[in-house]
Amino acid sequence: MKGFEEIYRVYFEDVFRFLRGLTADEHLAEELAAETFFKAMRGIDSFKGDCDIRVWLCQIAKNSYYTYQKKQQRMAGEEGLERMAASEKSIESLFIDKELAFRLHRILHELEEPYKEIFSLRVFGELSFKQIGILFGKTEHWACVTYHRAKEKIQNRMGESS
Repeated sequence: MKGFEEIYRVYFEDVFRFLRGLTADEHLAEELAAETFFKAMRGIDSFKGDCDIRVWLCQIAKNSYYTYQKKQQRMAGEEGLERMAASEKSIESLFIDKELAFRLHRILHELEEPYKEIFSLRVFGELSFKQIGILFGKTEHWACVTYHRAKEKIQNRMGESS
């Protein structure tokens, strides 16, 4: 196993990009990435090597982000919506109008699992279908099909709510 300093040096940028995609906030992503590596350092003995260490680190990062979101929701006293910074032109165009953007956020928020998470990991986390498949213990093809079904569900629901 690599020394922890080397793990940090090699994987920090990947974890940071993953979190920046989830949070759409560079400063928050840095903070959560630091927290991720702190947790990983404390729990490195529990890493069994069943998966790529990058996948393990991204799982820790995702859990840190979800914990952060829950804490923010409690502090705000209201339900938060997932932040969205779409990567595809068809969805990007919807962000021009704030009302459409809100509808899109609501649809994504209400989307059932695993579609919501697959879509978020692909669009915001900028993960490949192969990486998403690994996270879920499924194939690359499964991740691709699930993502396209999620996208189709979002587009259909956007059409229904117009």
